[in-house]
Formats: sequence, C-alpha cells, structure tokens
Amino acid sequence: MTPLEITHMRLHNQQIEGSRLSTAKELIGWMGAMQAQDYAMAKWAIGQRVPGTTDSSVEAAYNAGEIIRTHLMRPTWHFVSADDIYWMLELTAPQVKRVLKSRDKQLELTETIFSKSQDMLERMLSNCLSMTREELTQEYANIHVATNENRLSHLLMRAELDGIVCSGPMRKNKLTYSLLADRAPVRTVLSRDEALATLAGRYFKSHGPATLRDFAWWSGLSVTDARRGLEMIKPTFLREIIATETYWFADTLKSLPPAASSVHLMPAYDEYLIGYTDRSAALAAVHTQKAISTNGIFQPIIVVNGQVEGVWRRTTVKYLVKIETSHFQLHDPEILQGIEEEATRFGIFLDKKVEISFLQFSGEEQQ
Repeated sequence: MTPLEITHMRLHNQQIEGSRLSTAKELIGWMGAMQAQDYAMAKWAIGQRVPGTTDSSVEAAYNAGEIIRTHLMRPTWHFVSADDIYWMLELTAPQVKRVLKSRDKQLELTETIFSKSQDMLERMLSNCLSMTREELTQEYANIHVATNENRLSHLLMRAELDGIVCSGPMRKNKLTYSLLADRAPVRTVLSRDEALATLAGRYFKSHGPATLRDFAWWSGLSVTDARRGLEMIKPTFLREIIATETYWFADTLKSLPPAASSVHLMPAYDEYLIGYTDRSAALAAVHTQKAISTNGIFQPIIVVNGQVEGVWRRTTVKYLVKIETSHFQLHDPEILQGIEEEATRFGIFLDKKVEISFLQFSGEEQQ
C-alpha cells in the first residue's frame, strides 16, 4: 500500500470524496466524532463531506440538538451525534479528567467547587433554558465562584465531561450552554467493551487506513484500552504492514474508483490531518511547520490529489468572503481552476460572494 493509496482511501472513507451521506447527523455518526473548537470552520468540515448542505442547514441541525458540540475524548471540543453522546462520555471522560487534574489543582478547583458549579448550572438551565458564557459568568459571581485565569473554561468543561451541560442553540451568533438531558433526552447505554468496540469500529471505518497509535491519539484512550477495542473488531477489518507500522482499514479498496485529480479547501483542525499521529502520507515533512505550528495550531489547508499543498485563510465582510491562498509550490492552471471552484463552493455554503487571491508561500503573487 503506497502513500497515494492511503490518502485515496482516507479521502473516501472520510466522505470528502464520493460521499454517500445526506445529513450532518449521519456524517457525525459515521465519523464517531469530529474536532470542533473552531465552530464556524467545523461546520465547513461537515459541508465538505455532505453534498448540498449549507452553513444554515448545519447550524439548524446543531440548534435542533441533532449534533452536539462538547468536550469529550481529548480535552477539546468535538461534534458528536446526540445518539452517541452518553456512551461516548462514559467511555472517554474519565481519561480527559485525569489529563486536566493537575491544571484544576493549580487553579484551586476542588470537587466542592465543581459540585457547587454544577448545582448552579442545573438550577439556571432547567426547563430547557440556555445561557451564554457571559450570562453564566455573572451567575458564578452570584455564588462567589471565581472564573478568572481560565477557571470558567475548566468549570464548564468539567460540567460537560460529567454530562451536565453541552452546547445549546445559537443566540444571535453567540454560543450557549444547555442541560445535556434537555438536548439529548434519549440515553443510549453500552457496556465498556461494547463502547470500546463501537468507537474503534467507527474510527477505522471512517479514518482508515490508520494505526493503533492513531486511534489512541484520536480517541484520547490509553493504548491498553485502544488495543482492546481494536482486538474486538479485527476480524472485520483488513491490515497491511508498512515498515514497522500496521495499518487497519475496511475492505473498501476494491470498490473505490481510481484516484482522480481533486482539490479541497479544508478547514483548520480537519480530521483529514488531525485524526492521525503520523500525517506523512498527506503532508511532507518539509512543509509540516507551514501547516501545523510548533505549538500545535493547525491551519486551513489546500489538499491537491490527497497532498497538502498550501494553506488558506478567509475574511468575511457582510455578503463577501475573501479567500487568500498560500502555496508551497507553483501550480498549473488546472489546479488553480480547481481551487477557484472550491472557493466558489465555500461561498455557496456560506451564501456569500467570493473573492480569491493566489500567493506563493513566500508571499509573492502567483497570478
């Protein structure tokens, strides 16, 4: 299996190419979860993978509680299907809380304070209410719980991990919090082994070819738990050993169409890169720091035929989105046309007109 075959399979398994899915909820369920700390661009990650969706339709699914944005797996935000939120939190939240324990101690956030916080949240958000961070900050002041030095984020994250709150509907372009029980009233319960096998199956089906290390990183599980999940699903997956790594994937290679020329403008923190520890199949080492900073900030990426070939940024002004692309190398007119088409698709997703400019990574005008 070559790097080209790996990226070809990943593009299709992640539904970036040849998507067969029709709703945001269906996609999130297929992927298991999708990283979503940048809410606006995380919606575009869905739009990339579900033909015909728009920013408005994805947000409608979000507002309806079909997809939920909350902290689970690694200590960052993810989109997760309302059908999966409870069993996934039960599986992954304990590990995230262990990761946060030291910082919580530094912030002097005790179990007593967390309990006081969650009592307030349940009281203020009852009867399907939602509140913004600013409104909740005032409520914390009313009960004399400090929110400075990033304490507010830790208080709310702990409430998310404990299954008390999650994302509420948008209110005038502001994110809100609601009670999880109100947003996801139907609770799906799995045994620990069922949850491990389900999460492993979702990951390798949607992200494969991938390794055990990739799955452990993506899920935030210990290697021991990740290995147990993989062991339970091995009979239904194929494997291939490359050098010292074993890649697992669903038997889809034979049914895939031949690799064709393709261009994608992917958002920052897209699963196409962040879903793996080894990103070398799609991102050459010489370009890594152009796409991923040394402190782990991921840039929006230009993907040409499965390879990261540049980065891009957007500026939105009322009914216009300005897109500036920076390329690692000169591209022929066909690829530049593909980038323009992708930019147009992004504009349609946002319901805005598009202006695009092309730059070489040095900052010199390409044409």
